[in-house]
Amino acid sequence: MSEKVSVTGTRERLLTAAERLLLTERYDDVSVRAICAAAQANPAAVHYHFGSKDALVSALLEARLGPLWADRLSTLAQRRAPVPELVDAVIAPFVELSADPVGRLHLSLLAQFVPGRRAGDWRQPWFRMDAWTDLLPGVPAAEGGRRWMLAFELIIMRFGGARDRQPSPESVAALRDFVVAGLTAPAGGDR
Repeated sequence: MSEKVSVTGTRERLLTAAERLLLTERYDDVSVRAICAAAQANPAAVHYHFGSKDALVSALLEARLGPLWADRLSTLAQRRAPVPELVDAVIAPFVELSADPVGRLHLSLLAQFVPGRRAGDWRQPWFRMDAWTDLLPGVPAAEGGRRWMLAFELIIMRFGGARDRQPSPESVAALRDFVVAGLTAPAGGDR
């Protein structure tokens, strides 16, 4: 077996093991040692392949959830779609995931992991705030970044906070309207 195949195999085993553990246990309760043991990998494998537990979970979330957003958001951003269309494109996969028990577990992991974490571990553009900051017409980039961060935290917490149920269509519509209103409000003055 070539070294490249072995490295790729170990990386994938780590992602799969971490996913299995994190879908049944809280993020803070899963150790790097437990992930390596479940993957039958060297105890230092997470650090070798990812650098940290946070980076491993970032890679896992990007791999599992990134494809749900990547194409549609890239298309909308390229044509400078209005904010309501962007918000719909963000929320639609959350609705889809919340309809599936495994999807709800992924959303729960997202809700445990994202708020308060450093932005440095994200690799895919739509997981990084710099991809969003100039998508709000008439709003300075720094303020746009703050607005999007609040919007994402609200959406993630709303969908990821309920492992056992799907939000009602009325709740989703109210969330969507609230997020759109916050993102499209006139830019604030000096604060």
